[in-house]
This record gives sequence, C-alpha cells and structure tokens, in this order.
Amino acid sequence: MNLTKRLLTSLALVLPVTTAAQSISQSQIEQFKSMPRAQQEALASQYGVDLDSIAGSSGQQNQRPQNVNVVEPVDAISDEERERALKEKQANEEQDRKNGGLKPFGYDLFAGSPTTFAPVTEIPIPNDYTLGPGDVLRVQLWGKENQQLELPVSRDGTISFPQSGPQTVAGLTFDQATQQIRKRVSEQYIGVHASVSLGELRSMRVFVLGEARNAGSYTVSSLSTITNALYVSGGIKRTGSLRKIQHKRDGKLVGELDLYDLLLAGDTSDDNRLQPGDVIFIPPVGDRVGIDGEVYRPALYELKGGTNLQELVNLAGGLTPQAYPQLVRIERNNDDFLRIIAEANLTMPKGRQAKVRPGDRIEVASISEITGQFVEVKGAATRPGRYAWVPAMRVSSVIRSLDNDLLKEADKRYAAIVRTDPDNDTVSVINLRLREALGNPGGENDILLQEKDQFLIFADEGKVSARSEDQNDNERNREEARRRNLEGSANGNGEEVQEDYSRFSREVLFAPVLQRLKAQAKPGAPQQTIRVTGPVRYPGEYPLPASGKVADAIYVAGGLKDTASLYTAELARFGIDDEGTGETKVQNLDLQAIMKGDSSVTLKSRDRLLIKSIPDFAQAKTIELNGEVRYPGEYTIRNGEALREVIKRAGGLTYNAFPEGAIFTREKLRQLEAQRLREAEERLQSDLVGVQLEGDDFGGQNAERTQQVQDLLEEVQDSRPVGRMVINLAAVVGSEDYQPIRLQDGDTLTVPIIPQAVSVFGEVQFPTSHLHSEGLTVDDYLERSGGPTRQADEERVYVVKADGSVMLPEKSRWFGGRSQQLAPGDTIIVPIDVDRLNQLELWSNVSQIVYQMALGAAAVGNL
Repeated sequence: MNLTKRLLTSLALVLPVTTAAQSISQSQIEQFKSMPRAQQEALASQYGVDLDSIAGSSGQQNQRPQNVNVVEPVDAISDEERERALKEKQANEEQDRKNGGLKPFGYDLFAGSPTTFAPVTEIPIPNDYTLGPGDVLRVQLWGKENQQLELPVSRDGTISFPQSGPQTVAGLTFDQATQQIRKRVSEQYIGVHASVSLGELRSMRVFVLGEARNAGSYTVSSLSTITNALYVSGGIKRTGSLRKIQHKRDGKLVGELDLYDLLLAGDTSDDNRLQPGDVIFIPPVGDRVGIDGEVYRPALYELKGGTNLQELVNLAGGLTPQAYPQLVRIERNNDDFLRIIAEANLTMPKGRQAKVRPGDRIEVASISEITGQFVEVKGAATRPGRYAWVPAMRVSSVIRSLDNDLLKEADKRYAAIVRTDPDNDTVSVINLRLREALGNPGGENDILLQEKDQFLIFADEGKVSARSEDQNDNERNREEARRRNLEGSANGNGEEVQEDYSRFSREVLFAPVLQRLKAQAKPGAPQQTIRVTGPVRYPGEYPLPASGKVADAIYVAGGLKDTASLYTAELARFGIDDEGTGETKVQNLDLQAIMKGDSSVTLKSRDRLLIKSIPDFAQAKTIELNGEVRYPGEYTIRNGEALREVIKRAGGLTYNAFPEGAIFTREKLRQLEAQRLREAEERLQSDLVGVQLEGDDFGGQNAERTQQVQDLLEEVQDSRPVGRMVINLAAVVGSEDYQPIRLQDGDTLTVPIIPQAVSVFGEVQFPTSHLHSEGLTVDDYLERSGGPTRQADEERVYVVKADGSVMLPEKSRWFGGRSQQLAPGDTIIVPIDVDRLNQLELWSNVSQIVYQMALGAAAVGNL
C-alpha cells in the first residue's frame, strides 16, 4: 500500500507538468494499470488524478502488439470451406478404395483442427532464446526492497528499468539479458536480489507454403517451431510430403524436417524454432509403397532413399504374432507396365534386403489356424472357445455343469456336435441329449469326442421371451438395473448387461452347418437336411438326424407343443420316378405310434415333416353380457352357439330389462363401419373444397355455407363406429321360431333398463330428451325442442327406434294428415338441409354419415 501511495503521489505531482514526466517510470504506470478498475478510480479520485491521462502517458514505443487469433473457430467456417472439406474427404475415401483400403501413414496427426491459436507461454524458456521487441521480462526484486516489475521490450530494443534509465536487451539471449539485469540490480540496489523470467512473448509472422492444407501467412508465437506452424495452418494435404519439409530463411535452406522421425521415434531434433519471416515449404509427396496383412500399422508409406523390405516392415510397426514371415507377397509393375507378383522370405537375409519400388503393394501372410488337438464350444455357454482335446475325451469333460458352464437362457435339454471327417473334409451333425449326458458320465449319451468337434449350445427362446416380458412389466426396475450396471462398469461390480440371445438360436447357429451340408451334396451323397413345420417349439430346417427317426427330428426341433395332434402327421418326400423325373410323395403318419416307438419311419434327404394342429384347440371365443341380465359377465361360447342359449346360461333377463332397446354389437361390423366412416369423411372433405371454390353459386353467402359444411364435417369426425346389429331381443328370448343369432368372438349384448325419455337430435333449437308421454307425436316433440332451425330439412325427419331400426319419412304416416305415436327410447333425428348448399353429390355422401351418427346417438341415448 505504501508503494501505491507513493505511486499515486508521484502521478498527481507530475501529470500536470509534462516536463516532469520523466520522474515516474513506465513500470510504475504499468503497475497502476494492473490494479482493478474500481481501485484505480478510488485512488485517482482521492489524489485528483486523471485516469485517461495515465492511460495515455505510456509511450507508444512500449506497447505490445495484441495477440491475434490466426485460426478461426470451427463453427465459424464458411459454407464454402465446409463444402471444400467435404469434397476433400470424399476424394480421400475414393483414393483409399483404389488402394485397397490402405490410407497414407501420418496424416492423421493433423486430423484435429485448432479452434484458436494460443501462444506458447507455459513452457520453460531456453537460455539461447533471443529477445526482441514485444517480449516482456518479469523481474522479481527481494531483500531490502520487494517489488514485482514487468518490463516490455520497446521497439528500440530497450527496457525502462526503474530509477536507472533504459537498458538495451534486444538481440541478447535470455541468459545474457538475465545476467545483465542481475548485475545492474546488484550495483544500484544495495541488499536487493533479482530473479528474471519471461512473461508474454512477442508474435511473429511466418509463411507456410506448398502442399499445406491452408497455405498462407500466419502470426505465431516467438517460441513456435515448424510443427507448431503446421498445426496452425491445418496440417498437410495427402499430396504433400511428410519426409522432406523444408525450412527456409532469406531464400536459403536452413533445415529439413522428416515427420516420420517424430511419429515413429519421437525425435524432435530437426523441429527447428522459427524466426520472423521464415518460410516452411511442403513439397509434393514422394514415392509411396503399401504394406498390408500381419503388420501392426498397415498403410501407405512414403519412401526416402533406398528402402528395403525389412525397413518397410519396421516402418509398419513390425510383424504381429500371427505373421508368417516366410511368405511375403509383393505386387509391382514390371518394365512392360504389367502388374506381377513376387515373393520374399523375411527369415532369409536376401528377403530382408530386397529393395522395394514405388507403387509396390506388400502383403504379409498369416499363419494358418490351429489344425488339430482342439474342440470348440459355441453359443450360449459361459466360456465359449477352444479347448484342448485329448484321447478318450467325452462331452462331460468339456461341459461339466449345466448351471455353471451354460448361460441361464441356454437350452439344457439339447445340443449339437458338428463333426468334420478328416478323410474327405465333410461335416455331419450328432444330436446330443445334454441333460442325459451329464447325468450319467461315461454312459451312452456321453459321446466320445474327436478332434475339431464343435459344440453348439442353443438358447431356449422360451426363457429369453419370459425374461424380456418380465423386464417390460417393470420398467423402473430395468432403468435402475441399467443405472447400476453403468456405475458398475466403472468399479467392476456392475450387473450383467442384457444380451441379444437371438444370435444363439437354432436358426443362427445351424445356418453355416446347413450351408456346408448343402454344398457337399452330390450324386450318391444327397443333401442331408430336413424341414420340420407345424406346432413344434422351433420349426425350421435342420440337419438330418443320424438315426433317421422322426422322434429324433421332433426332439431337435424342441419337441411338440400342446396344440399338436397325435393322431396324424404328414411326410412329404422328394424323389425320382422311373422316367428320371422329380416327383413328390405324401405319406400320412401315426404320430402317436411313432412317438411311442411302435412305428418305424426312416427320414431321408430333403424330407418335409408337417405336424398338424388340433382343430380349434384352446381357441376361446367369448361374448360379453351387460346390463339387465341376471348374471352379467364374459361368457365363453361354443362353435355355432346361439344368443338364446347364452342368455339362458346367464339366467335370463331381469324384470327391469327393456329388450326393445337392447344393443347388440359385433367387432367385425364395427371395423366395417369405421372403414366406411373414413371413406365418407374423405369424400366430404373433397366436397368441402368444391363448396369453397364455388363462391358465386351461393348468392354471396359462401362463407356461411362453408362454415355449415365444416361443422358437419367436425360432427362426422367426432362420431365413433358402434358396430351395432339390429335384433329383436324379445323375440330372441321368447320365440323358438325366431331366427337364431349365431355368435362370434367379441360380440357384446347390453340390455338397458326400461327408459322413460324420447330424444331429439340434429337441427332443432334445443336438442335434448323429453319425458315420454302417451299420445304425443313427432311434431309434438319437435315443438317441445323449439322447432327446427333454418338449415333443417323438415321433409327428411326420421326416427331411430330403441332397437336401432330406422323409420324413414316417406314410409311413415306422420305426414299427409296422419301422425304416429312414439315409444320410450325412440330418437328423433332432424338432418341438415344439404340441398340449400346446391351440392347434389354432397347429400348422397352426407346422408350415409348422418345415418351412422344417428345409430351411434341412439345407442348412447339408450344406455
């Protein structure tokens, strides 16, 4: 604080007098500027100092150039640059395809783009660093006087040291400048020591030219090297060389950088530090060769000088353990420009010293797979893979426990052994009763194994489905398990991740086996496959059982379902008749006798076994009875059962039942009505468009008419199909002569209570329901609802009876001086006068919709 007061006192005294400005140093002004703005204003106000004067008092010669962002953020690139990058990527991918998938080595080093250019300031400064204008020296004084000074190097190459005048440091190395400053402090300040470090560094401009991704001039830090400038410019194009990057200064070659030394050995000895005006020139890429196969880094490599085969393998990271060094294939162009193949042996000195040529493509072969002394376990096993084979080895030697060696979802009843004949390389399948094999080690089912045998352990799809349904029923538990699993993946204690067990199904695991069986078929050795269809657990195509028994084929397919009929099955067999033409023979089988072993039928190549289902087995058909029946509920019906019989089973109707208003619905009718409503709605929408387009036809009232049609369309859209079928329930129950109503699955019957109302819907002033009164006619009820509206069609008024039937005006006696009384539960419908809209086609479309709506309204009103 004392130093601050002295500083402000000096500033207050000297600022008004420009001739005394030399009594305050630049470092003191800089120290004042480093204070927070609020503290500057408070001190300036206390001592009457003008902050603008302080800000302007620093000489222009000591100002540093501002840091410049030389690379724009990625999200700020233009569409043109983005399009260029996309085209470059597509061109690179096309070139990779031409090179057989091999990519040039090393260019991924510049795959990332810097968002901004950050000067290098946090690394140790080398002692031979040359100071220049723009650098800032930080001097820490301690001892008798403690002070922190920041001394920028001005354009004339000097620093302004407090109370001792300027000192020239430009052109000196950092070590030389440090020694001079320490010497000056020790001479002019008694008991004071100095520590010197570099603060902010100057910026300088260099050029990156040639095959750079973004060639041009760049402003970089004074500590930047060749690689820093390459990063700033976006890297090197694939057409540029990585091994001959030239560093030029004043038109002369200063050095050459080989990026392979950096990438492969971490050698930065040639990564020279840049100076202002330096040029980095990237020449076109040199000769390349490709290497693929059993090396660690397959790629295209740029050659430099004479390169032999061993050196190229070293560039590619060396050979993998699976490499076969005795066989290295070399594709190259000969003198006649023809592509030829040569071979080399890397185990021999001659092969290692073989020279590679530009355009060569080298492939290192791999050793063959294990040829013997193993058995393999595939599928739903806890530890799939290969196991060592020893003579006298059995199934129980590999699969010791059904619980520990198999997954929970595995089929523990059946497994398959795929065996390869070493003499002719053909495969065969042995069916294995897994549970019996492990239950009696050394027994008949515990089969002796041979070399290269493959165990196929299948998933039990029933267990997988049950597990999936259980997880879907409890979503929150599943989410919690997933969360714990994610946490456990970090600490190693997570739960088991749910796996896709479909890859362990019979269809998937048997697919390559069936392909082999079909491929090895020939005359005299027909295709050893069969197909099992029908109510078995896993219908599909399977290898022909070695025993040829139908029971074994059914066992392989997972066994019979409970819907399978044991009385009959069908076997289709393909053969050749006496004339050499293919024919199909069908044979009926007694499946029950076959499963008991009383009948012997041998399966042959390509046989198709059809297991038949029990007709109508476990196909429950129901009808729902609601309302005024003695025992309402959902009843199971028999084939051909009539409604009268089910009502009797339900105890008949109650005393309050109103059979005339019973609602009988059928699912198929509801679906049909829904389809018709959708079609009618589409037609009405198209008619609405026509009404809107023919404005002159309505005498200037187009807007009103259009709104009326829109309201009608909304009513149609809000209507729901009922699927009601009109029946006379009283006759159904009371008359044996009435046509029986045969029931279908999904039928419903709702018997309402005796109603007391008559409803009036449609184009009336007050649509509502009225208490039924004897002697009242249609006109009477219309009058009680306020009469029809202006758009009502009084000539087409009709009544929907309680049972759902419709009485049309032209067939009734309401008009012509006569009237007819209504019954409780009846509904009067007053339709809209669509003729007023001058749309004759519209009425034919709407009338069907209104009729459907009337039925729905009557059904709702009577419930």
